[in-house]
Amino acid sequence: MQSRTSKTVLIILAIIIGLIFIVPIFWMLATSFKTDQEAFTAGLKWLPKVFTLENYQYAFGNNGDTPVLQWMGNSLFVGVVGTLIVLFVDTLAAYGLARLDVPFKKLLVGLFIGSLTIPWVITFLPLYMEFNKFGLLDTYAVLILPYSANAFGVFLLYQYFRGFPKELEEAAFLDGANKWQVFVKVVLPSARPVIWTLAIFTFMGIYNDFLWPLVTTNSPGMRTITTGIAVMQQGSFVSSPAKLMALTSIATIPAVLLFVIGQRSFIKGVTQSGIK
Repeated sequence: MQSRTSKTVLIILAIIIGLIFIVPIFWMLATSFKTDQEAFTAGLKWLPKVFTLENYQYAFGNNGDTPVLQWMGNSLFVGVVGTLIVLFVDTLAAYGLARLDVPFKKLLVGLFIGSLTIPWVITFLPLYMEFNKFGLLDTYAVLILPYSANAFGVFLLYQYFRGFPKELEEAAFLDGANKWQVFVKVVLPSARPVIWTLAIFTFMGIYNDFLWPLVTTNSPGMRTITTGIAVMQQGSFVSSPAKLMALTSIATIPAVLLFVIGQRSFIKGVTQSGIK
């Protein structure tokens, strides 16, 4: 009886938490199909009286102030390239710390873990000054390179590689494989769920970042979708909430698709990595 009651309470809590996340999304989508006049109307009206696609047509139209496809392309390019760099660097670093005879290994692991406690905003000004000194502001480099190393990713993969059965690696060595072949053909294939988990975290972080792209880019052609929305909110769309909601709805599509596609691998990866 007690277990059934606990299960019911958990279900109710899950429903409440789900509604907290779903209701704002539904409101955003519903508003994006309203006219600006209706969106300004006071009161709680979930569904539009007049269903219109005008807001999406305007967003994707040939408007000089809203190059949505270009902003989306910038965000996707930066997110994909940054994620690939992180996966390459972090897998090598994590496997080296977990399996190879690296000098000062314990110290390095401690530094990686300790760096996770440092707020990213502390490094904001030094990073900005470095990129400014090398003349890389308002370029793709300034949007990608700050994400090229991820201590969280190293720690996540390090936890998995530590628990990987050494017998499988030793069997591959006996078959004549070298360390690189063991890493690529034995270890990495089994770590796909964890790597996919890291890819989702990394891409979402880069794609959704707002402050760094806003400060380090100036030209409209270098804006990401998040900075583009912010500029439109304070500019052309300040009196067009319906158009702003349409633009925001478009911006959420890549992140939602990524999570839906990799949902199973994400859950499996979190479990395998040892995160509780």
